[in-house]
Amino acid sequence: MRKKEDRDWKDYYKERNILEEISDEEVEFTLDENLRQEILSGKRKRKLKNVTIKVDPLQILAIKKLSNMKSIPYRTFIRHWLAEGIKQEMDSVLK
Repeated sequence: MRKKEDRDWKDYYKERNILEEISDEEVEFTLDENLRQEILSGKRKRKLKNVTIKVDPLQILAIKKLSNMKSIPYRTFIRHWLAEGIKQEMDSVLK
């Protein structure tokens, strides 16, 4: 099954000319100065806590594919989704 899956991704990238869109142009990233200082000083360093939840295997597969397309480790991607969902919920509750 792995070879078929690899072929599917190769076809996906080829059909959409994704590889041709990649460029070597410089990209400029900026950070808020306060955030930058917190990161450099180690104040932003937080310990993560393990949690166990049951998730549909198809959902995990979809998450892994999406995170792969975005070049983000899937666990980091899940944490990002959780953070965004929490932020949206808090915003809607506090309105």
